[in-house]
Amino acid sequence: MDGGRRALVGALRRPRYEVLPLARAAEAVVACVPREVTITVTASPARGMEATLALAERLVGEGYTVVPHLSARLVRDRAHLAELLGRLAAARLDDVFVVAGDRPEPAGPYPDALGLLEAVRAAGHAFREVGITGYPESHPLIDDDVTIQAMWDKRRLATYIVSNMCFDPRVISRWVARVRRRGVTLPLHVGVPGLADAARLARISSRIGIGESARFLRWHANLLLRMVVPGVYRPDRLLAGLEPDLAAPELGVRGLHFFTFNELERTESWRRAMLASLGEP
Repeated sequence: MDGGRRALVGALRRPRYEVLPLARAAEAVVACVPREVTITVTASPARGMEATLALAERLVGEGYTVVPHLSARLVRDRAHLAELLGRLAAARLDDVFVVAGDRPEPAGPYPDALGLLEAVRAAGHAFREVGITGYPESHPLIDDDVTIQAMWDKRRLATYIVSNMCFDPRVISRWVARVRRRGVTLPLHVGVPGLADAARLARISSRIGIGESARFLRWHANLLLRMVVPGVYRPDRLLAGLEPDLAAPELGVRGLHFFTFNELERTESWRRAMLASLGEP
């Protein structure tokens, strides 16, 4: 097996699965996902941080490594932040993913991820890992130069980057190279789509108000159809195209982050089949 395939196998063995804090999400994780898969839990303007932390706490109790999202625009004030940090510490959650969030107006004094990162640092809470977002494709609302600058500004307060979902390995490769040329050396997790049903994805996005999935529907409708129609789109080609980046240690691509939209059984079955096709049990 060549270096690219070995790197892909390694990334598929221990991926990250992003889940939405919906009813019965915990049961779906426990039923379908092995403990070597890291679970990240999104934050929703509709449900607030409580739903995120409750699901994260439940899954920690089930033996999973869990990464809750902290949404800056959902934090009401310093007291609320102290409460959130206290719950994270009590649950021994030492890896968080800090985002601005998609609430139109901030609930409190933190309009962006940088502001929340600085507040967490000022509160004296040191996480083992802190993730931030990167954008391989142009953000529909923010200029490319702004997203790259924001990544640069946040790098001193973070330990890794998770890229937003992208379907084109060439776009991802160019973005990784651009990030490294800019001098950002944080390890990268590449965001890729899992397998999802179109109607379910639309229903979840409109109900929960998760920004990435909602923006995905609005600005990538054609790609959505390619992704969910059987036989038209599968992540296999995307991952094959990423093998050189996964295998290049100087690029610092740590692993894969799957946007599952809670289609956990389907995504996990695909992952196992992919490993089998690569000669892995």
